[in-house]
Amino acid sequence: MLQNHYYEGLVEAGCDEAGRGCLAGAVYAAAVILPPDYENELLNDSKQLTERRRYQLRTEVERDAVAWAVGVVGPEEIDRINILNASILAMHRALDQLSVRPQAVIVDGNRFKPYCPPVGEGRGAALPHTCIVKGDGKYLAIAAASILAKTYRDDYMNRLAEEYPQYDWMSNKGYPTRRHREAIRQHGITPYHRRSYNLLGTGELDLFADSGFINSE
Repeated sequence: MLQNHYYEGLVEAGCDEAGRGCLAGAVYAAAVILPPDYENELLNDSKQLTERRRYQLRTEVERDAVAWAVGVVGPEEIDRINILNASILAMHRALDQLSVRPQAVIVDGNRFKPYCPPVGEGRGAALPHTCIVKGDGKYLAIAAASILAKTYRDDYMNRLAEEYPQYDWMSNKGYPTRRHREAIRQHGITPYHRRSYNLLGTGELDLFADSGFINSE
């Protein structure tokens, strides 16, 4: 089973993101604070779980967590500040929304910026944080965050797929599959595509630099 905590004696929030490598859609992140004695043998990295199990565990995490929240950064903002900064910003936004203030943060991966929690109309001192490579397979709170980020982003992409069915987002969730890229080549881009990305995978990014968006109808 995954480890319960990293920081001894501190209220700890686990963070993870979903959608960083996608060609379309927002990047989602979640922050989760679990009870200090929490156990769940099924909880693991969301990528290792079936879709059905992910949604089952989302219900359990939301029921059992001390606090949880989801943060979002849209495609226009991703293009403006780059995906790394956008991923970290989404985590900060999730942390801002927690109903219980954490005393420390653990993050999946190897990059993060210090998080300063809101205090009144300003910000307090930065919380201690630790980046943990493959942390979603090591710590329960990060695994829980990965499940929330993944499932809430999937819900969002499923809604977009109804508006733009030709891109197969119901299946690929915005990731760079062959079918997705072929649809971009054939139909052009939507308002949800990330223009700063190599959308065709062939160095033809500028093809859509000044193009208008397609209509969903």
